Amino acid sequence: VNHTRKALSLARELGAPCITTEPCGPVGAGESWARALDLFVEEIKPVLGHAERERVRLLVEPEPGLLIETSEQALEFMGRFDSPWLGLNFDIGHSYCVGEDPARVVPMLAPHIGHVHLEDIAATRVHHHMVPGTGAIDFAAVLAALHRAGYGGWITIELYPCIDTPADAARRAREHILPVVSRVLSGGAA
Repeated sequence: VNHTRKALSLARELGAPCITTEPCGPVGAGESWARALDLFVEEIKPVLGHAERERVRLLVEPEPGLLIETSEQALEFMGRFDSPWLGLNFDIGHSYCVGEDPARVVPMLAPHIGHVHLEDIAATRVHHHMVPGTGAIDFAAVLAALHRAGYGGWITIELYPCIDTPADAARRAREHILPVVSRVLSGGAA
């Protein structure tokens, strides 16, 4: 809680409109998901109050293996609050890893999406970030769904596993994604 409050204050000082946080840790053996969600909601409340005072949006990022993994769980979490200062960081790869079709869940999550992460994931759906174009995600469908939903915020490519070749990974990601974005914006992608 204190760390997130400090991050929100730093974001305000830097002029950043939002920060992202994890959706709690994994649910422990023998623990109830509903009870864990209740605890997470209680911990978020004072942080959200600080976000409102700092005027920096707090985004929760659903992630495989943590408390909030799926779009349904994210919507249940978001339904506990009524604040424009709370939203979701929608990671397309995470959605794919938990068995969802990211393009299908965009319309449900769109009112809450404050930032988007892109990366590719293998057809096995194992949570390992890959350069776009080297896995199984249909970026045209996902980006078209975001466009239809009216999303106009940032979309960033998250490739932290590429620590040995970051410039090459960034170049390849850009070469794959920019033509897809261009087709979507020109109406050429479904």
